[in-house]
Amino acid sequence: MGKTIIQQARGHGSLSYRVRRKSFNVHPSYLTNMAGEYEVIKFISTAGHTSPIAKFRAVSKDKDGKFPIFHNFAPNGLFVGQKIKINGENNGDIVEIGLLKNGTKVFNMELRAKDGGKLVRTAGNYATIINKDENKKIVTVQLPSKKEKQFEYECRVTIGEIAGHGRLEKPFLKAGRKFYLMRARSKLWPRTSAIKFNAIDHPFGSGRGKRIKSKIAKNNSPPGAKVGLLHPRRTGRRKK
Repeated sequence: MGKTIIQQARGHGSLSYRVRRKSFNVHPSYLTNMAGEYEVIKFISTAGHTSPIAKFRAVSKDKDGKFPIFHNFAPNGLFVGQKIKINGENNGDIVEIGLLKNGTKVFNMELRAKDGGKLVRTAGNYATIINKDENKKIVTVQLPSKKEKQFEYECRVTIGEIAGHGRLEKPFLKAGRKFYLMRARSKLWPRTSAIKFNAIDHPFGSGRGKRIKSKIAKNNSPPGAKVGLLHPRRTGRRKK
């Protein structure tokens, strides 16, 4: 009787490869309609995010008589009790990108207006505004990857730099800590060389013998068995 290989088992919702929901209970995002001031209630640390997350509550009630609450990534220097403004000018304020000056550091950027924030959301990162086109209503931003991207004026961002810079400088010290971190995010860790697998667990498994298997996957291979080189442009040794 055959056995499902590891690549086919992953992603099918089994308990072994399921993401811990507790790690992603908090969803940092902007509210659709935001105005006035918001106060920092507390900070939250989750295994699913690299930076601390701040919980904000509106200072005044909305038209329904409630105090709106949302979560956002905490910028450097933010503290409990601090108040931020919508379309303000200080660190932590949430602003439409068209209102900011060149050279301003921002994070948690919206790709499209009112989408809640999609880019620059990891610890210690920030993007920089480098140019504004008043006629086309477009802002050019340099991302952390040094690539440049254009945004519409109405896209919202947070002023400042995300907290948690330098987190990669501290070593894990032992494998147990990294195991639980990777497990919380359902990451495949530790990574094992395919040739070290048993033959039943991977197409490249068991390196015994001289009959080396081709690393070019067949087009009709099933999911999980489609490993190695997928539709390579060329094969063989490159001539100098």
